[in-house]
Amino acid sequence: MMETAVSFVGDKLLPLLLKLVKAINEVPKDVAEITKELQNIQDFINEEDRRAGTEEHKTRDRRKEKVKQLKEQTFRIEDVTEDYMINEEQHSHNDPGCASLPCDTLEFIKAMILRLQISYEIQDIKLRLHEIDPIQTNPSSLNYIGIRSENAKLHNLRRNALYIEEDNVVGFEAPRDELIGWLEEARVEPTVISVVGMGGQGKTTLAKIVFDKVIGKFDCYAWITVSQVYDVEVLLKNVMNKLWEGTMEEPKDISKMDKDMLFKEVRKYLEQKRYVILFDDVWDKNFWNEIKFALVANKKRSRILITTRSNEVAKSCKVSFITHSKNLLHLPQKESWDLFCKKAFLNELHGLCPKGLENISSKIVEKCNGLPLAIIAAGDLLACKDKNSSEWKKLCETLISELEKNPNSTGITNILGLSYDDCPYYLKPCFLYFGIYPENCEVESATLIKQWVAEGFVRSERDKTLEEVAEQYLRELIYRNLVQVSSFSIDGKAKRCRVHDLLHKLILTKIEDLSFCHFVKEEQPMFSGMIRRLKIETNSKNFMVNIEGSHTRSLYIFGGKELSEDSVKIIPTQFKLLKVLEFVHSPLAHVPENLGNLIRLRYLSFRKTNVESLPNSIGNLQFLETLDLRQTRVRQMPKEINKLKKLRHLLANHTSWGFGNGIQMMEGVGDLVCLQTLRQVETDYRGEELVKELEKLRQLRLLGLINVKQEYGTSLCSSINEMQHLEKLYIDAIPFDEVIDLCSISPLPLLQKLRLRGKLIRMPKWIPRLENLVRLSLISSKLIRDPLESLADMQNLLYLSLDSAYEGESLVFPDGGFKTLKKLSLRHMDGLDSIKVGEGALPSLKELMLDYIPQLNDVPCGIENLGMLGIFHIVNMPEEFRESIREDQWIKNHVRQVYIIDSVRQN
Repeated sequence: MMETAVSFVGDKLLPLLLKLVKAINEVPKDVAEITKELQNIQDFINEEDRRAGTEEHKTRDRRKEKVKQLKEQTFRIEDVTEDYMINEEQHSHNDPGCASLPCDTLEFIKAMILRLQISYEIQDIKLRLHEIDPIQTNPSSLNYIGIRSENAKLHNLRRNALYIEEDNVVGFEAPRDELIGWLEEARVEPTVISVVGMGGQGKTTLAKIVFDKVIGKFDCYAWITVSQVYDVEVLLKNVMNKLWEGTMEEPKDISKMDKDMLFKEVRKYLEQKRYVILFDDVWDKNFWNEIKFALVANKKRSRILITTRSNEVAKSCKVSFITHSKNLLHLPQKESWDLFCKKAFLNELHGLCPKGLENISSKIVEKCNGLPLAIIAAGDLLACKDKNSSEWKKLCETLISELEKNPNSTGITNILGLSYDDCPYYLKPCFLYFGIYPENCEVESATLIKQWVAEGFVRSERDKTLEEVAEQYLRELIYRNLVQVSSFSIDGKAKRCRVHDLLHKLILTKIEDLSFCHFVKEEQPMFSGMIRRLKIETNSKNFMVNIEGSHTRSLYIFGGKELSEDSVKIIPTQFKLLKVLEFVHSPLAHVPENLGNLIRLRYLSFRKTNVESLPNSIGNLQFLETLDLRQTRVRQMPKEINKLKKLRHLLANHTSWGFGNGIQMMEGVGDLVCLQTLRQVETDYRGEELVKELEKLRQLRLLGLINVKQEYGTSLCSSINEMQHLEKLYIDAIPFDEVIDLCSISPLPLLQKLRLRGKLIRMPKWIPRLENLVRLSLISSKLIRDPLESLADMQNLLYLSLDSAYEGESLVFPDGGFKTLKKLSLRHMDGLDSIKVGEGALPSLKELMLDYIPQLNDVPCGIENLGMLGIFHIVNMPEEFRESIREDQWIKNHVRQVYIIDSVRQN
């Protein structure tokens, strides 16, 4: 019997054990291989998705189904690689010298079992990939990226744009005249003129109108369509043929010329001629570097015109030529209406909308959001329909899908989709993320950036934080005209942004095709397939019951009138892989104790909820990077928060007591050494002890403190001096007549925004020495001496606000001072009775606000020096002052907008 047992061990069990050991040992290699393969699969998915958009329904549906199946396998790859990294990180923290202890041995066995599970999962993924597509999903063939090609409809659109009569064009008068002015200006140097705008904005149409008007004034001309894929040699041959065609010259045999010979031939031909060449539909920012050597700088007033969707393309020309750039804006409401009527009612009603269709037509135009392509397509579609109000209402509700089905209409989503297809892989998920937000929603750029980082969309780059790289991604989407900036900060950065309604529709289509996110509006049956991101908008109490969330990485719960405690408790047990958890405008009041089970969480937001406290288990969230508690009722952080060593952003303010309340931090806040954002913290909770601890937070970019006391001055200055990366500093004393002692701070080299609320004995000497400061707000400073003289020479200051900051009788803006200031706000200065603007002062000022300065009765002396002033806000000012403004001839003639507001009388 013993022999039988030994034989079994030798013949069966030992080979099995050796196989298991081999599988365990090969897990690192397997993970490395499958991770490398992941990018190849993503490239293949992107190409398959792009092709699906240009195919007929049956082929498209098959291709989309394959994309969905492949996408699910990429989710599995992401999960298994993350399992491996977390397992290895946790295992590496154990002391190998203590492995003999039973508890450590048990942990080791657990780690090896997990490795074995990872090995089996990887093998199953490989098998499934082979089943989906045994040829294309082979790692050796996945580097293939198909050649981009526009379908016939898109070619027709570009051709059609060349034959639109100018009489049928609306809203281009101003940009047309500006472009013609640049083309005909007297400057002898060759100039590159770029027309930039999103797809469908009419760039080609406008360029053709302008081109036709000016070509008679040039010796030779050529119109060249470039598109996404081009060959420089073919382009050069096209240039030569078009130049000869325009001048009726006998063409040379250029068919056998190589690229170098073609460059020489084009240069030779253009050398003594005044030429204009239009390059239409340029996508690649490297295009200019490849073509510029063919274009002679001959000082004969030659011009190059470029149409492009990308500001990067326009910028690329600046290195070698003088440039102008015209960014096309969406059509205003009136021009949008005129264009629609011209298309929808031209034949039957001479371009006039019938009274009975005005309301519904207005809604249809509004849906097009100023995009000429959409307006024209809608007008063409409705021109063929009966002029029936109820019929048009039905069409309005499904306008975009109707346009796509219309055989006479070029697919709008195909045209706009080209911009998406042209994005590098790392930008595509960032763009799709806008679909999680509602249509027309203006998204905070800072929030978006933190979410992208948490999702893992952002690649690390040397000497840059992930947030800086993400900001770079956002700029690139803006440059590509895929994202619109809805509001700018004073330094020109995107503060809030959105996507065009039609692009939002495109995003929702892509989201569905790529299984990027699922949406739940009311109780629904259980989903089939993997859910990666889940957005819930429902008033149901038990919305979680039917949702399978074992693969879900991101969960967004928007609004909802009720939110049961049971539904919230389910989240940490049912959604264990969550990286992003966000409650938005939700009635959530209680955070479950088991929140700490979400160990992979990187982004957690309870913003604008009724949450009053956080559970102690929050200390388990070792990967948490962002915690957003703004506009909640959380007053005090649990001490366990200090265990979150990877926390980068802690945003909080306590709302139940009204304005100006922060949060109280327990001892140990100095351990959060990765913090980049800390706002707002009540300093009087632990006083100077807390202030001293802050000096350990040397990675801070933004710091907000309230309830600062005068006695903290020395320690606070010492701590702030350690924060050499600080970009934004907000310090509030409460009550506001509390003195802020900040005289010992050294100039912070990167500080851009500074707000001080509280009494200053004198203007701190370090403030005028802040070389990068763009925004300065002094509130309740109650300075005795005029602060303007010390601030006048700040080289980058763009915004200055003085609110109860000065108690003197006169303010003087020195001659030649404040050269860069664009926005000035002077408020609540009870004793001020005169303002003088020196000669050459404030030459860049565009906006001025004067608010409640009761002793000021006359217009500021020297206001005529403000040559750039365009907006003047006059709020709660004396009647004598308002009357002097109304009578001032210079203000009448030069200031575009004057707002006189009395908040008491509501005028």
